[in-house]
Amino acid sequence: MSTPVRVSRAPRIGVTTYQEDASWRGWNRRASLVPRDFLDPIADAGGLPILLPPDGDRAAAHDLVAWLDGLLLVGGPDVDPGRYGRERESGTGDAQGDRDSWEIALADAALDADLAVLGVCRGLQLLNVVCGGTLRQEIGRPGHQPEGSRFGSVEVTLDERLMPGALMGAATEVSCYHHQGVERLGAGLVATGWCADGGVESVQHSTRDFVVGVQWHPEVGGDSRLFKAFVHAAGARC
Repeated sequence: MSTPVRVSRAPRIGVTTYQEDASWRGWNRRASLVPRDFLDPIADAGGLPILLPPDGDRAAAHDLVAWLDGLLLVGGPDVDPGRYGRERESGTGDAQGDRDSWEIALADAALDADLAVLGVCRGLQLLNVVCGGTLRQEIGRPGHQPEGSRFGSVEVTLDERLMPGALMGAATEVSCYHHQGVERLGAGLVATGWCADGGVESVQHSTRDFVVGVQWHPEVGGDSRLFKAFVHAAGARC
């Protein structure tokens, strides 16, 4: 009797979604959406992106994560300060409670399962909160969030022994759009990148195979190295 051959498949990458009022072809509706900038580099690296709108509880999140190979936490609105035990400050934006609950449940389940996780901007902040850390609600650095809908250009210093510096080198210029950041690091998270004033720009989980968060937007500018490494790590489960 012959031994069955294992057929490989594309890594299933769950992608969280923005919840926004959107317009298309004359329609104006509430929508769950993600810019193609996030999805294309996943697909180009051989992954299968799967959108995950906030529509489930903790049990559903654990069931879903058991089927996924990786989790991408995208950007979006400020995390509710109550999630990390703080009062809302004047500069903090309105939270989306359903999104916070869903993504915290997903991130918790992903960490429990040692899934490959990549957090982008809000995604890094959410990871930090899930691990028990806190956020600075207003970092006071206009260069990180210019006026209008455009990205700021920020120079970051990276630890080349850890991610993402192991891919990108000791220093690089990145595209940012955020007004909050890490205050106290959560358990297991290690700072791996910093801006000029010492603010944390990237983190890695010390006891997981691939859990990386970046405060900047790697989907901007066409540098796909981080997405390729993320999908490759997710593919180890296939």
